[in-house]
Amino acid sequence: MRRPPRRMITLLGRTLRSTVAVAWCSVASLAAQQPATPASGPIRASTSDTSPFRQLELPTPNAFRSASGMPGPLYWQQKADYDIKVSLDTADHTIHGVETLTYTNNSPDTLRYLWIQVDENINAASNRMAIFANPARRQEPGFTGGVSIERLNVLRAGAGPRAASTSTALTYRINSTMMRVDLDRPLPSKGVVRLDIAWHHQIPANGRTGRTQQGALGWLYQVAEWYPRMAVYDDVRGWNTDQYIGNGEFYLEYGDFNVAITMPAGFTVTATGVLQNPAEVLPALIRTRLAAAAHSDTIVRIIRPDEVGTPELLPARAGASRTWRFHAVNVRDFAWATAPNYLWDASSWDGILMQAFYPPSEIGSWRTAADMTRHSVKAHSRWFHYPYPVATSAQGPVGGMEYPMMTFDDDQNEKELYYTIAHEQGHEWYPMIVGSQERLYPWMDEGFNTFIDWFSFRDRYPTDTTRIQSLEFGSMKAWQQFLARHASESPIMEAADRGTSAASGGWNAYGRPAVGLHFLREQVVDSTAFDAAFAEYTRRWAFRHPMPADFFRSINDGLGEDLSWFWRSWFFRTDHLDQAIDSVQVVTKDGQATATLYLSSRSEMIAPVELKITGADGSVRTVKLPVETWLRGTVARWRTITPAAAVPVRVEIDPRLVYPDVDRSNNVWPATGGR
Repeated sequence: MRRPPRRMITLLGRTLRSTVAVAWCSVASLAAQQPATPASGPIRASTSDTSPFRQLELPTPNAFRSASGMPGPLYWQQKADYDIKVSLDTADHTIHGVETLTYTNNSPDTLRYLWIQVDENINAASNRMAIFANPARRQEPGFTGGVSIERLNVLRAGAGPRAASTSTALTYRINSTMMRVDLDRPLPSKGVVRLDIAWHHQIPANGRTGRTQQGALGWLYQVAEWYPRMAVYDDVRGWNTDQYIGNGEFYLEYGDFNVAITMPAGFTVTATGVLQNPAEVLPALIRTRLAAAAHSDTIVRIIRPDEVGTPELLPARAGASRTWRFHAVNVRDFAWATAPNYLWDASSWDGILMQAFYPPSEIGSWRTAADMTRHSVKAHSRWFHYPYPVATSAQGPVGGMEYPMMTFDDDQNEKELYYTIAHEQGHEWYPMIVGSQERLYPWMDEGFNTFIDWFSFRDRYPTDTTRIQSLEFGSMKAWQQFLARHASESPIMEAADRGTSAASGGWNAYGRPAVGLHFLREQVVDSTAFDAAFAEYTRRWAFRHPMPADFFRSINDGLGEDLSWFWRSWFFRTDHLDQAIDSVQVVTKDGQATATLYLSSRSEMIAPVELKITGADGSVRTVKLPVETWLRGTVARWRTITPAAAVPVRVEIDPRLVYPDVDRSNNVWPATGGR
């Protein structure tokens, strides 16, 4: 997803380091709020057990989703394959498309109708979702928002080996950004249906798809959410028909794509997937350079500035247009970009072609973008090896958005651009590989991606400690400033489109889950063990549809710990942490001092306790107490024996300032007059 607005980024930062400390000083605590639904059933509030260690009441495991967080033995999901032919009229910016959609019903259910997403209807004034679209789009001269369906038929093979196939018109009804298609006959379990759909719509100047003028040469287009695509039918909710409002993103089925894109001959096209007809659309010179890039760990300039607009970029006997054919296997979406003046750079890593496309005006910051793409894909592969043959970053007006094998990016500063490219390429893992429900649970892609962004940036710029620290997403000061400007917090589990404000919604999607995961990784559990558990979750749910409960259970399973206390406080509620040292009792006998430290947890959240103990002889030691310190309640004591000369004279909680403690005035003993 595109990054938060720059105003929010300035306030909160974009990511965090593992030692980040966040002060969640709420104007109005939501600690008593009941958890939201994470997956297939309600989470029931316990009436008999109020301990923070009580087990999180997740949906009952079944044959589809196991108690361990793995897909169950009968797990299923649907498949949607697309064969699309599309052309773009650059005079009025109109897409004309024809698609054959092959839908396989792997569910145990018989389906009598299908739901299809028509996302560009967000711009149609006649649809109620248009109230959330940018009104400037509808004010563009000559722009008409919305999708026009020209035909929608079902294709069926003939009864005999020589019988002709039939095409029958189907009844459909458009409900804002969703379209219900009534089938002419029920689709049984394991059945397959083929739809023939023709449509057209205009491309707006801005949004998640957009365009920008490139002088007299024409327009640069970034094209996404552009074709009628299947809604997800799953074992959790049945049809997922949440309207496309704008904040929440997408939930899509996996399948194979064959897409033919016809553009005026002078345009260069890049897209999801692998180009299938390079000999038809590229001259020999470009093909030779591409072949070199496929084995190069440094950048090869495929299209160079002095070649833009020249006949050398066209194949022999090129006509008025070129049709670019792309093929992609097991992806959940397809996007493309095109311009008459795209420069094209490429390199490779481990057999993956890394590409960057950008106009000459952006050469200052983008000339190393292909290497940025390579570096980020390589770095993110620590969680799961990148499975696709191509990774592309394309410059344009969209500014930050992700699709399979294809990201839209735009930044002027080198390090800002790397962060953007790395963030968007990171989305290839979440949610392109791990296909979560973005519209309901944006934290399962934005939060996870913000969590891993820090590793990627540090890996490329390891000596830029000032810059790394400036990327902290949510320092104490920043969070206090955030709360001063916004009335309240809301739980991470709140759906994106229902956020109390755009700012809090962005914090819940990006910053808060990232802060929480870093806190869990660095302060609660062993970091190596966490990395292994997180990678295992990624492996288990690659090319599948996990729900929040699957993630919580999988991490518990991988770590060998029940983290109910953490998931509840951090994701389902807006609990705060306030650890205090109330007093210290010292008894000295026979040259030995026995010190008893009395601790309290004064707010809703619990956590491990880190203590810095200074002795009378100047000795200093750090002690880490586990979260189980609070098993018996909110008051705890810990005893330590030292030589009398090292009797404790000062004790400090969270000396490194890495905990989200909201009141540090009670973190030191003695409170006054001590050393």
